[in-house]
Amino acid sequence: MIKWICTLFVLGTMACNTQVEKYPDPIEEKIGLLQSDKAFSDMSKEKGMKAAFIQFIDSNAVLLRKNYMPIIGAGTIDYLIQQNDTSYTINWQSQNAVVSKSADMGYTFGVYAVHPKNIDTVLYGTYVNIWKKDTQGIWKIVLDTGNEGIDSSTTEF
Repeated sequence: MIKWICTLFVLGTMACNTQVEKYPDPIEEKIGLLQSDKAFSDMSKEKGMKAAFIQFIDSNAVLLRKNYMPIIGAGTIDYLIQQNDTSYTINWQSQNAVVSKSADMGYTFGVYAVHPKNIDTVLYGTYVNIWKKDTQGIWKIVLDTGNEGIDSSTTEF
């Protein structure tokens, strides 16, 4: 009987000392991802789309572009370097972000605006970016895609 009581005591002590896995704060993580998406957009507007993508893209990222097969990994950087972004600026605004429970993956989506420099117009579209945290805990884009053409009368940004 004493052996049984001792066994229960030891198991109970072990259970009390066991760490419960704690997940990151979901609201904090969502805010962090939205801030990364905004910083990405701000850099695009200030320094150009190419510089922003090179700063925020993961080395194994995938780009989905009109009239192209998926552009993957090193091909992504090659594609971005070849882009001429001097005739327009592009920025975007997130509509929402979702982050995984473990806070290592997430996605943002929203509306983008292309401002050509030589004509007085704005072209709108929608986008989605899938993000993951790198080894330093910094959000990096692993997939970027968008759809051009939405009614500008319904766009507010």
